[in-house]
Amino acid sequence: MSEAGVSDGPVDADESLVERYSTRALIAGATVVGLVVLLVAGRLFPDSLAGTLADVITDRNTLASALRLSVPIAFAALGGIFAEKSGVINIGLEGLLIISAFSAIYVTDVTGGVWIGFAGGVVASTLLAGLFAIVTIEFRADQIIAGLAVWLIALGLAPFASQVIYNGPNTPTVATPNAVSVPVLSQIPFFGALFSASPSVYLLFLAVALSWYVFERTAFGRWVRASGENPKALDTAGVSVARVRYAAVLLSGVLSGMGGAALSLDLGQFTGNGPTMVNGKGFIAIVAYLFGNYNPVGAFFSTLLFAGLDAMQTVLQLRGIGVPRQLIRITPFVVVIVVLALVGRTRIPEAAGEYYESGEE
Repeated sequence: MSEAGVSDGPVDADESLVERYSTRALIAGATVVGLVVLLVAGRLFPDSLAGTLADVITDRNTLASALRLSVPIAFAALGGIFAEKSGVINIGLEGLLIISAFSAIYVTDVTGGVWIGFAGGVVASTLLAGLFAIVTIEFRADQIIAGLAVWLIALGLAPFASQVIYNGPNTPTVATPNAVSVPVLSQIPFFGALFSASPSVYLLFLAVALSWYVFERTAFGRWVRASGENPKALDTAGVSVARVRYAAVLLSGVLSGMGGAALSLDLGQFTGNGPTMVNGKGFIAIVAYLFGNYNPVGAFFSTLLFAGLDAMQTVLQLRGIGVPRQLIRITPFVVVIVVLALVGRTRIPEAAGEYYESGEE
């Protein structure tokens, strides 16, 4: 602190960092306290609205649905973290989910193999991400405009391909992967849903853990962070910024492809009507990793919050609690808007969105 009472640059940065984490801690703490109060009130007054909400929250099926709904969003969020921390803002995550969701169903329908279809969805998403990388990294296209183009291309291409191949925007149903259950553990009340789920849920757990490990414990993770924060320093150290960014964007395609393929294959069909079955999940993923402060684990729990609210609103509509269904249906999206407003000061990487040419002065 200077004599005039004005903080210098580093102190301001530290204070800003503390403020951001304090905001998240406050939100998390308020959420936990609110949840505890609701559960206690539900137990004391089981016939009240609080009782109904408590029953829904503690229902094993709610957790199972939340895990299933979180898969495409969390995978896309992980992909977005890799891209943006390298300095490339990829808002085309929605498009990557769409193209992989359709491709997975199509390849599965042609080959008869669910996992072959899953791989096909990942390949399609990665190819589209590669195109995005070339346009933005090699040809210096505006990343936001290019990301929107990826979304619009996929939004038009996937339903069109379905129309040409299947005579409609919706594909026929295909085989779905079998759920994996862990004996004994799957019988645990509520938390047993963690041990009886689609393979995509376990793949997500693995992806979150590996992503965290890559960022925190590997040289590549350090290169990605440096590419987004100080690419000139990375270049000076002899590491190609362009190659790191290409790798990060391709990884965003791989991870988003896993999310999109899991989304359609778990349901056994691609639905291309309107905004398609993806229905904004790629954009929700962006909010998730912003709220998670570019941390894979934080992004996962942010996603689980939204998915849990989404699962709850579906059950509450069926139960009929005296609140208009339209109001219940929009609750998860209102929460997303509130969360985005509260964490609006999240600091993006310094060089995000900026083109870097090796050797420039």
